[in-house]
Amino acid sequence: MRALSVFLAALLLVSPVVAGIGSAGATADARPASPTASGSVPQPSVPSVTDSVGSGSVPTSTHGENLTLRVLSTPPGVEPRVASHRRGVNLGTSLALAVGDSDAALRTETAVRRIESAETNAERQRRILAAINQVEQNEVSLDSRQTTAIDAHASGELTDRELLDELVRIAALAAEYDARLETLADLAEETDGFSTPDRVSTLQVQLQVYEGPVREIALETVRGDRPATEVHVQSSSNALVLATIVDDQYVRESLRRDRWDRGADDLGSEAAINATLEAYPETTALRQPNALGAGTVQRITVDHDLGTLRAFVSGGTERVFLEHQRMALSTFPDAEPVSTSGDGFDVTVNRTYPGGPVTVTVLDTDTGDPIEGITVTKSAGGSPSETIGNTDENGVVRTLSPADPYRITVVDEPRVAVIDDIDPLETPRVTSDVPDENGTDGGT
Repeated sequence: MRALSVFLAALLLVSPVVAGIGSAGATADARPASPTASGSVPQPSVPSVTDSVGSGSVPTSTHGENLTLRVLSTPPGVEPRVASHRRGVNLGTSLALAVGDSDAALRTETAVRRIESAETNAERQRRILAAINQVEQNEVSLDSRQTTAIDAHASGELTDRELLDELVRIAALAAEYDARLETLADLAEETDGFSTPDRVSTLQVQLQVYEGPVREIALETVRGDRPATEVHVQSSSNALVLATIVDDQYVRESLRRDRWDRGADDLGSEAAINATLEAYPETTALRQPNALGAGTVQRITVDHDLGTLRAFVSGGTERVFLEHQRMALSTFPDAEPVSTSGDGFDVTVNRTYPGGPVTVTVLDTDTGDPIEGITVTKSAGGSPSETIGNTDENGVVRTLSPADPYRITVVDEPRVAVIDDIDPLETPRVTSDVPDENGTDGGT
């Protein structure tokens, strides 16, 4: 269950992407595909997938045209704060922050030594329970820290860099507390007449609320284990979305703290699975969900051909409050193309929702062959153009969708092609966030 390094608690310090080549030449005509209503609830389709024709093609699937991979997002009707940043290695920052992680590991070692030095079996049991109580208190502190950071960012009191710094610190501590619980569970099993308390399992699931796949990737990037990575950040009060693209996958984690009832009664796995089936009808039609959890939180996992969904369901609300998703870019279904031709380029942009993966494909107008090594830039909301990368051997480069209309520019001087005023799609929300006929969300 441990997702992040104990020794190196790296801090994700985000800096704006270096401005790239500005757009030039006349704006080309964009030919958008007809949008679909993302608020409708499509019928689940037959679970079968076909390969897309080349990395640059419009994603295709035999799931049917109504297939979508719904996502948890900030609440509907609330204007979130949105940003996108690129971050590379910063070994100095990582080593400086490792001190805090080492301190947490030292506290674990101190607790173990204290337990092992107990002179009686009864005293050993008491010390194990005291150590578990301390982790419970630490988890409460993590919840407070995370909620405070998210709300401060949403209100403009924290910068994007400061928010991500704090989230990675919290994730590193959660991983250390999880490791401590594993050790305490082992010590409990080795103690005569004593077994691991049930609340250890509950605590371990709750600690996963403070970890996530995007934070893990961010840590690896800061440590130098991955190249520079663009991260989408979206927040509103009690809500957070992080997203990135890595290893031909779209990776996303979303938190809705307003849906988590920490004081609720225990939740059964059947109720949690039903809540997930209702929230993600298309995704759960692909595979049978698996439940893992204890106490007030259940973790539901759906491994399918297009990726993995991991949903955390709260007792009391019986709603998904935390989501981790990995989606294959080659078969990503929630995209609609716009395209243009000019200066020898055929350019297609598969647009998606804010924070979703955008695929740009550049082909030779005469031959239809992909063109490698072409610079592609992006500009949104009147901001300067930023380089998102160069096309690969398939003529493809990928980025994350802004929340505002944006421009994609393809540059191979003196040749230039531009698609302007690209509108992001509506976010394919979980069904409980889709407005009903009265204009309110579908949740209870």
